[in-house]
Amino acid sequence: MQALRRPVLRSGTARHGNISPTTLRPLRPRAALHRAGAALVAAILPAAARASVLDSMNELQVLSLGAAIAALLAALVALPRWRTVLRRTATRVGPARDAFDAEELLELLDLSSDWLWKTDEQHRYVHVTAGLREHSRIDPKEFIGLTPWELDCGGNPPEDWEACRKSIAERAPLRLTLCHRDRAQRRCHLELTGRPVFRGGHFAGYQGIGRDVTLRIETERALRENQVRYREVIESVNEIIFRTDAAGRLTFLNRAWETITGYSLKESLDTALVDYFHPDDRNAAWHQMASVSRLEHPAFAAQLRIRTRRGEVRWIEAAAHPVSHPDGGTAPAGLAGTLFDISARKIAEMTLRNINQELEARVRLRTAELEASNRELEAFSYSVSHDLRAPLRAIDGFARILEEELAERLDDDARDHLARIRKATGRMSHLIDDLLKLAQLTRQSLHKETFDLSELALQIVDELRANDPERPVAVEITTGLIVTADRSLMQIALENLLQNAWKFSSRNPQAHISLTAERERERRVFCVADNGVGFDMAFANKLFRPFHRLHVSADFPGSGIGLANVHRIIERHGGTIWAKSKPGEGARFYFTLGA
Repeated sequence: MQALRRPVLRSGTARHGNISPTTLRPLRPRAALHRAGAALVAAILPAAARASVLDSMNELQVLSLGAAIAALLAALVALPRWRTVLRRTATRVGPARDAFDAEELLELLDLSSDWLWKTDEQHRYVHVTAGLREHSRIDPKEFIGLTPWELDCGGNPPEDWEACRKSIAERAPLRLTLCHRDRAQRRCHLELTGRPVFRGGHFAGYQGIGRDVTLRIETERALRENQVRYREVIESVNEIIFRTDAAGRLTFLNRAWETITGYSLKESLDTALVDYFHPDDRNAAWHQMASVSRLEHPAFAAQLRIRTRRGEVRWIEAAAHPVSHPDGGTAPAGLAGTLFDISARKIAEMTLRNINQELEARVRLRTAELEASNRELEAFSYSVSHDLRAPLRAIDGFARILEEELAERLDDDARDHLARIRKATGRMSHLIDDLLKLAQLTRQSLHKETFDLSELALQIVDELRANDPERPVAVEITTGLIVTADRSLMQIALENLLQNAWKFSSRNPQAHISLTAERERERRVFCVADNGVGFDMAFANKLFRPFHRLHVSADFPGSGIGLANVHRIIERHGGTIWAKSKPGEGARFYFTLGA
């Protein structure tokens, strides 16, 4: 047979109609075809209508109808799903009104495929119906004279085409997918199904049907790509991702399970997850996971221990939630979650805990040592305040008696020596007082409060003016310097700084003293400045050491304890203090207070 053509149904009988012989290819001898047509009509038509139809048709009509039905049956033989239809019509099952007529059979054939095709002995296409253009936007003429492997645009590997040619050589049924580009150069995937055709006992080619399966192929490819991406993401995660069924058996694990536990996926799947937990944690974990499975809790989270294949115990952080049934059932189908290895974190926590315990022990030891030192300092302070003052008072008292009782008999040198003795005892007494103050600063606890540092500075300046009322000094104090600190300690610090500024600017007839503050990054910096004698910055590292002075006592009296006290007070407030100066250009003392 040549290319399969649909018979054109003309108006005729109400049921079947007359078929034009022009739609048929050259026929065999008329007598043989007449017998074949009658046999086909007899096989297809119900028994009730068979006689009347054959009697009403002439020889040409039977001949035409038989040829058309023969062509239709040749196509149907290529489709296994139509065997049931043919078997049902051939055995005449059911009443006459349920049988298929020729028009209905052609409509069913049209529904089963997008187009029809036919090839020659070399499997070159000799006929392709217009359905290829309608469904795939490909001109059927592009197929004529070419084989499928010549039309393919790379959709199949060479071994698939070798298998196709082998099937053709064996005259086996064909089912292949061809990739071809349409008018817009888009790749179209065409599924071709066919069976061999024999004419006179000789192989004449293949004929069959075709369908456009581009959407299905692209959907399957996208699905595979998504599965690959999903798997790559799952396998790249360092934590275990698992899923269990309703009985708690593992149904899914990623490769991190093998890395962390040492167990293979094959031996672990379909086993209970809780069996891998530490025996001391197993019972509690089972109850918590069961409560989530019963929807008593929305999720499960816990830190557990897990045993590895080598017997090592590792800490994991488990989290899971219930998984719904695919069919929409209310009962959970199992659990899905993660197991994160926190062994390193647990080791760090235990190490930190040990370090904290060791630090606490050291702190207790240092505290005890500090308390002992404080007790010794208190004893020293008591000794200084009582044992050292008694001799000084005696020296000063006897020197004063000598001045009073022997005043007329003493020459100028003797009176000068006694005056110097009394001055030295006075300085020693002041030095003892300063040492006691320094010791008290170490022991005194901080009592922070919020107050105005500007007002405190003004009170100190008023006292300085009262002690030296005839001295003109310009004082500049920034108002509104609110701080949170120990008021009594800050008063001592400001007294020392402002007294030094007042003292070291005494030789300047236009003395100027200031207290200001400015914002530097995220901290506030206070500054006490004067235009006094200043000092050499080469010796600035000695400023805050006890008993270190940069000026002689004859020029500027003092004990060298004041700035040491200021340094200790600022440090106890969590701040820092530093100074900048040049000889003859005054000095600026900067300090900060902690939070």
